[in-house]
Amino acid sequence: MAMTRVRPGRATKALFKPRGRTEQLTRAAVRDTAVIDWAAYIDGHRVCTESVSDAVRLVRDGRLDAGNEESAGFVWVGLHEPSAAELAELAEVFGLHALAVEDAIHAHQRPKLERYDDTQFLVMKTVGYVRRPPEQAEVVETGEIMVFFGADFVVTVRHGEHGELGPVRRRLERTPERLAFGPAAVLHAIADRVVDGYVNVADAVQEDIDEVEEAVFSPERTDEARRIYRLKREVIQLKRAVGPLAGPLRSLGGRRFVPDDIREYLRDVEDHLTRVREQVESYDELLNPILAAHMTQVTVADNKDMRKISAWGAIFMVPTAIAGIYGMNFESMPETEWAFGYPMILSVIALACFSLYRGFRRNGWL
Repeated sequence: MAMTRVRPGRATKALFKPRGRTEQLTRAAVRDTAVIDWAAYIDGHRVCTESVSDAVRLVRDGRLDAGNEESAGFVWVGLHEPSAAELAELAEVFGLHALAVEDAIHAHQRPKLERYDDTQFLVMKTVGYVRRPPEQAEVVETGEIMVFFGADFVVTVRHGEHGELGPVRRRLERTPERLAFGPAAVLHAIADRVVDGYVNVADAVQEDIDEVEEAVFSPERTDEARRIYRLKREVIQLKRAVGPLAGPLRSLGGRRFVPDDIREYLRDVEDHLTRVREQVESYDELLNPILAAHMTQVTVADNKDMRKISAWGAIFMVPTAIAGIYGMNFESMPETEWAFGYPMILSVIALACFSLYRGFRRNGWL
């Protein structure tokens, strides 16, 4: 794929040239900006430069000298939550489309793959399972990785705390034969990292679902409704990240610039994504009956409590009724002047209460 050669302009020099007494921005100084790391890769080997613009110049001048537009040399720039000004200067260097740049700044995009002239723009959701105070409940947090890529460059823009790409870069640099495939190798490594994150979070959610299922069907009476609803919300978060990525991954594997060897690896990532998507979709089928069973158990427990209350109320009603009758203070009432009247009434009350108690116990009310 041919790539339009864009030379660094004045705005580029403002960010990517070293500053200070010599008006130059060193690699150490750029660490304080959104730019996390950059490098040129020639035949799979990292070549460090003083600035991003130097790396771009190195790769593109090498292409001109070799007369090979399809050279494996490329530049990889990694950013974390860049400002509009920082990304605008990179856009001038690499010829990034304004609409894609706007999406990368504001984030909150749906997974997608778009093409702008000779530049591709890929969006992927990242996920992480973290504990949140005060209840220390585990929740799914999402972030995003946006990837601009062309024939000789890859620009990654990460939002959120998940999906750090430093380990991906270091692992690729240990296998220069893989990096020699160019930007396609980087895309595969990033997609593999993202999908592995899906797998890890999906497994963690599965463990929580198993725990709540055991709690619901355990003999102990616990209130798991809030936990079940939280898990359902986390499943929705996972679905929004995992489901829409299938189309972009499939489309990416069919692009012309992707070598056959990398295409095989992308198919493997797509297969992992399909399996984790099916796994996540099955969680609703698990949580819905668990929630229904829990609500049924709550209803049964409430009915059981009401039966107990009603049974004890009926038992206590007997002495209350008898005491109420003999508390009317009429002169002509049976056994009021009999010496054994009081013990007899107590015996009647005790016998009636015992009979009711035995009957309720036999019927399972007490």
